[in-house]
Amino acid sequence: MTSKIIFHLFIFFTLFFISFHLHTFVNEKVGIELPFNLRKIYLFHAVFSALICFNFGMLSNVDKVFQQLAFIYLAALVLKIILFSIVFYKPVFSRGHLTNQEAISLLIPMAIFLLTEAIFVIKIIKKNNLKTIK
Repeated sequence: MTSKIIFHLFIFFTLFFISFHLHTFVNEKVGIELPFNLRKIYLFHAVFSALICFNFGMLSNVDKVFQQLAFIYLAALVLKIILFSIVFYKPVFSRGHLTNQEAISLLIPMAIFLLTEAIFVIKIIKKNNLKTIK
């Protein structure tokens, strides 16, 4: 179990490092100035996604909770959106409207980490489904 946790943490750290620096590089080349801290947004998504995968790895071993993992994942996604809105309300949402470049810069880290965590959660659920069938 610890090897999978370390693997997930390694993937999320690597994803954070590569995607953040690539995103920053492209923004600098194109000349896009963002009114918010892109590093904090990437860090928020990376840490929250890693926590979700860690918790799902632990909860998947509990038989009573395993049947509800999909609903727990939906609740975790809603919690992630609420916490993101609370934490980044002032730098992101208080200005009013976002330009297209700013909106895309917000969606890129969300999409990267959401897809990665969904893949890990699906693998966890499938692996444990096979255990319960046998």
